[in-house]
Amino acid sequence: MNELDDIAKKVLESLEAKNAVREAALTMSRRLTQRSAKAVRATHREDWEETKALLSEAGAIVAAIRREIRGQPDIYFAGYTQDALKEFAEAHITYALITGQPLPDPDDLGVEYAAYLNGLGEAAGEMRRHVLDLIRRGRVEQGERILAAMDEIYGLLATVDYPKAITGGLRRTTDMVRGVVERTRGDLTMAVRQEKLQVALKEFEEKVS
Repeated sequence: MNELDDIAKKVLESLEAKNAVREAALTMSRRLTQRSAKAVRATHREDWEETKALLSEAGAIVAAIRREIRGQPDIYFAGYTQDALKEFAEAHITYALITGQPLPDPDDLGVEYAAYLNGLGEAAGEMRRHVLDLIRRGRVEQGERILAAMDEIYGLLATVDYPKAITGGLRRTTDMVRGVVERTRGDLTMAVRQEKLQVALKEFEEKVS
């Protein structure tokens, strides 16, 4: 059955090519996730030069993913690829929020919208860590700016009401953000009260002395 041999050859060649693309996607996704995570850590350390270098490396990987994988939608939109793009978006958004710069546009990043929105939510989680760091350093006013940004992020995510298949499970991320925002608001409120109390005590001591 020569026709079966021809079909088998064609099918196997196609599957072999697709598997090669999948392996490449897995490798690039792992590298992208690693670079993005390191960029977030560098941002928290306020090591801006390293952050920019890591984001640049990550951007080159994203360009490669879109160039080499975009033509295979079942692989490009697979969980591991989109999760890596989400981490990339999160790294850029975290850097923008902490440095007070405008949020990056998903089209400029080369990230799908669902991945971007989930990255936005994950970045809000990183902002809680940043606010706690600011409180420890006595920079409460900067913490209030970050909390306001977190509120805006939650407000946006809460309006996105579409099925999980479209948003990549955004509802779960939104629920996480709501909890993070409320806990951060409580911590920051307590820090503000303590700061005011310290100022009042100092003024009282100065008057007494």
